[in-house]
Amino acid sequence: MKKIYLFIALIGLSGNIFGQQKTPVKKKEVEWLTIQEAYARTQKEPRKTIIDVYTAWCGWCKVMDRETYTNPEVIDYLNKNFYMVKLDAESKQDIIVGNTKYVFDANSGANQAAIALLQGKMSYPTTVFLDAQYNMIQPLPGYLNAKAFHEIVTYLGGDYNKKEPFEQYKIGTYKEVFKNALPKL
Repeated sequence: MKKIYLFIALIGLSGNIFGQQKTPVKKKEVEWLTIQEAYARTQKEPRKTIIDVYTAWCGWCKVMDRETYTNPEVIDYLNKNFYMVKLDAESKQDIIVGNTKYVFDANSGANQAAIALLQGKMSYPTTVFLDAQYNMIQPLPGYLNAKAFHEIVTYLGGDYNKKEPFEQYKIGTYKEVFKNALPKL
């Protein structure tokens, strides 16, 4: 009987020893900021900002979170080139960006920040691109899969939009510059 207890004790101890050797692997994630945090960082280190405008009830917003914002190639590019913001369009909290205060608008059921960013066209999800001075580049409504999203963020992030039309970029420059990323998208 003592041998059985000793055997069970040894198994238990060996499990603890081997269990402690496992180091948790940190999953890559987009570094999400509040709009206030992104604005403050832009003042110190200018960088373009992407704002993911969503609502809690939006199904396609959840799909984009699950499928697009978890792609390692997308994550790497976003974290290196943009400040990333998640903005709940229906947030009732005041949002202060610089000297401007945005409040919840009960008539529209949305925060004034979302209304301004979406230019009154309330559609979710909408990805809003801002330059390093917080000027609007473009709001882009709708769900985007990882590949389509990567094409767009690299086009704007690399300033290719100042050099060539998007369709030309997709079939030429993008395929050449990001050929190693394509199989992972």
